[in-house]
Amino acid sequence: MTTVGSGSYQYEVMETWAKLPAGWTFGPVSAVATDSRDRVYAFQRKDPPIIVFDRDGSYLSSWGSSAITDPHGIAIINDVIYLTDREDHVALKFTLDGKPLMVLGTRGKPSDTGATKDIELPPRSAGPFNKPTEMVPAPSGDLYVSDGYRNSRVHRFSKDGGLLSSWGTPGKQEPGEFHLPHSLWVGPDGYVYVCDRENSRIQVFTAEGKFVSQWRDINRPTDIYFDARQVAYVSELRPSISILDRSGKVLARFDSPSGHGLWVDSVGDIYLAEAGGKRLTKYAHKR
Repeated sequence: MTTVGSGSYQYEVMETWAKLPAGWTFGPVSAVATDSRDRVYAFQRKDPPIIVFDRDGSYLSSWGSSAITDPHGIAIINDVIYLTDREDHVALKFTLDGKPLMVLGTRGKPSDTGATKDIELPPRSAGPFNKPTEMVPAPSGDLYVSDGYRNSRVHRFSKDGGLLSSWGTPGKQEPGEFHLPHSLWVGPDGYVYVCDRENSRIQVFTAEGKFVSQWRDINRPTDIYFDARQVAYVSELRPSISILDRSGKVLARFDSPSGHGLWVDSVGDIYLAEAGGKRLTKYAHKR
């Protein structure tokens, strides 16, 4: 079995870890997350969009057929699932077994940014949403959504779904400019970490959207996750996985397939979602 990483961050690569039911194959796996019991939720662009495994890779359940048009981002915090449906321009909350709790945005109605193609820098930023990418809750209960493939904004909502504020403009260099904000995370201090993918940086903001700093030793980041020790794990289109401290200093970095999303479970195992490779790879932490 192949080992990657260095120092305290060494992993055994398990490419065929997930065991699908007979006759099933993965579609593009857009993102992945784990719950409090380390069950693994793959978010794929194929029905059923949610497939659940135990940590050994055995299939447990699936749900969501016909409920999600274009799966993109997933996060699980306190055993609540947060999803984005890119093509339908909505962000959603579900229970672990697929019961809907909240919808933000209006299905099928993008905001007016003037954009006509995905990934290209939009002419202007606008309100929620135009192809949103990820939603995560803050410790305060506020909800943050990165938006997205045809917008250049981060939106902050109350826990009840009321829009509190938005920030970000299309651009390539200045603080607060975004070119495809692809993922985000909110730390225990309320700081918001945004994967500014096409600008190859992670921008850090206060809870209110004031620029704090940026991490530049990054190549087209697609997803970010912080563990309990506030160590950051980032999938990049380098392609690689980078492990950094909370100031952006690289602790370890290793080559990987081109990951579109990643998550880390309670024991430090990394799961990498491969949209292009149609695969969910596990990196088992060597202890």
